[in-house]
Formats: sequence, structure tokens, C-alpha cells
Amino acid sequence: MLIKTYGSAVSGVNAVTITIEVSVGSGNKYHIVGLPDNAVKESLKRIESAIQSSGFKMPRQKIVVNLSPADIRKEGTAYDLPIAIGILAASGQIPSEKVSDYVLAGELSLDGGIQPVKGVLPMAIQAVRDNFPGFILPLDNSREAAVVDSLLVYGMSKLFEVIGFFTGKEIFTPVVVNTREEFLKNVSWYDQDFADVNGQESIKRALEIAAAGGHNVILIGPPGAGKTMLAKRLPTILPPLSIQEALETTKIHSVAGRIGAAGSLITERPFRNPHHSISPIALVGGGVNPQPGEISLAHNGVLFLDELPEFNRSVLEVMRQPLEDRKVAIARARQSVEYPSSFMLIASMNPCPCGFYNHPDKECSCSPTIVQKYLSKISGPLLDRIDLHVEVTPVNFNELTTAQVAEKSSAIRQRVIAARAIQDKRFEKDKELYYNAQMSPNKVRKICMINDEGRVLIKQAMEKLNLSARAYDRILKVSRTIADLAGSKTIETEHLAEAIHYRSLDRDNWAG
Repeated sequence: MLIKTYGSAVSGVNAVTITIEVSVGSGNKYHIVGLPDNAVKESLKRIESAIQSSGFKMPRQKIVVNLSPADIRKEGTAYDLPIAIGILAASGQIPSEKVSDYVLAGELSLDGGIQPVKGVLPMAIQAVRDNFPGFILPLDNSREAAVVDSLLVYGMSKLFEVIGFFTGKEIFTPVVVNTREEFLKNVSWYDQDFADVNGQESIKRALEIAAAGGHNVILIGPPGAGKTMLAKRLPTILPPLSIQEALETTKIHSVAGRIGAAGSLITERPFRNPHHSISPIALVGGGVNPQPGEISLAHNGVLFLDELPEFNRSVLEVMRQPLEDRKVAIARARQSVEYPSSFMLIASMNPCPCGFYNHPDKECSCSPTIVQKYLSKISGPLLDRIDLHVEVTPVNFNELTTAQVAEKSSAIRQRVIAARAIQDKRFEKDKELYYNAQMSPNKVRKICMINDEGRVLIKQAMEKLNLSARAYDRILKVSRTIADLAGSKTIETEHLAEAIHYRSLDRDNWAG
């Protein structure tokens, strides 16, 4: 008897529906065909034990399982459940009328338990596109999939529960998640605030500009100046995620298996802070079975690289293309996948190995040559892609102990949101263009017009600092953001001057 069930394969951050054909006939061997990997080939051993533990029998006949389309590689353990149900239906142990109406996914334990799998949100979205009425999956994944409206999501913890569902012996209530309520619940909640930081008003100003235009930032200063403290508070002044952005972000984290049993929709902007020992693959994604890297997990949020020169140079250089294109393509012999990676990069570094170059009180023990060698660990092309270079100086005692309360993140965030609203209107006709940092060189020429006085100023800056064409575009983008924060329709000379000020590392003798 031939039975069809349906599963799903994840490629990148999208899914493809897989037809699972199960034939039980004369013979005594088990076969799985359709380009399965080792985890899928091993599934029959798990399935046999799970079926027996649930009170049913594994047929002692020839079983052929075909996973279609056959040219897509099938990876992982999510096919255990649909194969098991297909075998039971094909052998006549459960009714076969309804098994083709649902997408199934889940890894089976030997005792018949259903374990969580990765990527159920893309699977659920694809199930709706393919007009399936429902999705049966592990209970621990059910809230994640229930974010998708118009799909009946049934979370189950045991194989015999799924069998009871198809035999009609048990009735289950679909898992329901109010997406809008879930989205609004924590969208503006943070346990950190810029009000915690005394002093550093110029640094807060730079981070406000970065947040308003989606610009990349590098903070240079001695140990203890507050670089990490400031960086960790950057998400608190970014605009709230839109529902579309929240779904995009949740899809990536779903594919990476980073959404827990209680999780559903990610409502806070991601903040990723990888250690400097990270490998290139862990940063950008990839592997034998490609997975999203840190830059994709930071999509729609912030990637913070603390102590930037301590990162392996090869790790940093692989970020060049994603910083420009806001996506990363992973090409392997067997497949190619693409992950979105539109993130804000914020990096911090000491100005020299001892950390006290340009310190107002402590003397630096490094020679100019050593300082320059330390700074050269960061390549020019990478620095070109960082819009704001901000020098951080230590906070003095009076600022540190002042009773005056610093400005709250919520107040700064309102100014950022107002500036983003101007950009939303500016780019309303441009798909996939949302804020100033995303402008192409062609857009920069059209939108970032400057007057004659500004043209003279930037010409002098380019000649003095020996700026590249990319740095020129970055200055214009930042100046446009500063103008947006000021509510100005045109870029004035003071906006341009402030943007040029944020190119510290472009100065030839910054290191003495």
C-alpha cells in the first residue's frame, strides 16, 4: 500500500514542502531514497523503537520511503514523525484518510517521545503557502509555529498522541498565539538605560546619530572609559521592531534552533556579542550543513565586537561584503544558501596595547610605531565601512558622582524615531531601503546635496585626511542623518563638519 505524508526541508531561512511516499509490500528490507543524509538514514531504527513503544508493530515487510523532490538534500531528524505515520498508515494500522492533510515534523525518541527540531517557523509559513490546513509538530516548538495566522498548529509530546489524533480517539486543541499581543508585550522593555551612564554626552550624541541612520560605529578609548557599557545600551534607543522585522528575525533564530519552548515571536532587537576567538564560519555562517552565523543572528539588530584588534584578521575581513550588501551567500558543493544580515556594527578597541595612548592622566608606555602597528590590525577597507570613529575619554570624578540624572533612553529614542520617520517618507518608494546607511552611491548623489561652502569643507577634509571615495559617501550619509535629527531639509555646513569630525582613524598622524 502506498501512502503520502508531508514534511518540510529548510534551505537558508525558507522552507520547501517535502512529499514522503511510503510503500509497504512483499520483502524484508527497509530503504530510504531521495538524497537523505545520515541522520535521515538512521531514522528507521528510531522509528521502529518508537512505534513498538507506542503499542504498535513495525511491519516485517519491504518498506520503501521516497523523499520528493529527490534533488533536494534531506538533512536532520525532522522527518522521523512523518515517516513513522506513513509506515503506520501504509501498513493499515491507522486510518490513512487524514494523514495527507497535515505537515508533520519531529524527532522521535526510542520511547516514542517527540523532540523539538529547528526551523519550524519557516516550515509553518510554507505550509500556509501550500494551503495545508494544519501542522503537527513537537510541543516545545508549538508556540513558535503558532505565530503564523490561519494555520492550525497542534503541539504533541508523544507518538501515540499523534496516532490518537488520526484515529479520532483523542481530540486536541490547536495552540493559539496572539501575534500582536505577543509583539506589543515586550517590544519596548529593556533592563538597561542610557540614564545609567554619567557623563560621556558626546559619545551618547554619536550613538544617537548612529541609531537614527543605522550607521556603523567604532569606539576608541582606554580601559574603563565606558565603551562596553555604552555599546550595550545602543539597542535601547533603536526604533521598535516592526511586525515584519520581528518575523524576519524570528525566522533566522528558528533556523538556528535558538527559540526555546516558551518562545514565540522575537520582539526585541537582537544584540550579539561574540568572543574574539570566534571563527570565520561562526561569524558569517556556513558549515557542512549551513547554519546562520552571528551576523545573521544580529539581523535587524546590533553586532558588538569588543576589543576589535584581538579578533583574527581573517575573521574581520569576511565581514566586508555583508556590511555592504546586507546579506551573506554561503556556497557549498552541495548547495548554496543566502542569509539576511542587515545589522548595525558597533566595535570597541583600546588605542594601543597598553590602553593609555591619549589618556589625560596616565602615561602610555607604547612607542608611536607600536601604536601604529596595533591600529593596523584593522584594515583600511574595513574602517572605510565604519561610518563613525568616536574617541572615548575617561569620565572625571565630578561627572561620575553628580546627582544630576542623565537623559533616559526613552527620550533619545523618540528623537531617533522622529528621524527614522523622515527617512521612511524619503524612501517610501524604494523597496528594501529603510534608512540612510543603506543608500547606494547613486542615491547619495541625489539625496545628499551640499552647498558650495560644504563642498569646499569636504574637499579640504578629503585632501587633508586622504579619504577614499567610500569614506566620502559615508560622511555624506552621516551628515544627512544629522540633518534629519535637526529637522533640516538640507545638509548645512555644521552638519557636514560634525560628520567629518567622526573620522578620527582617517587622520594620518592619529597615532602620533
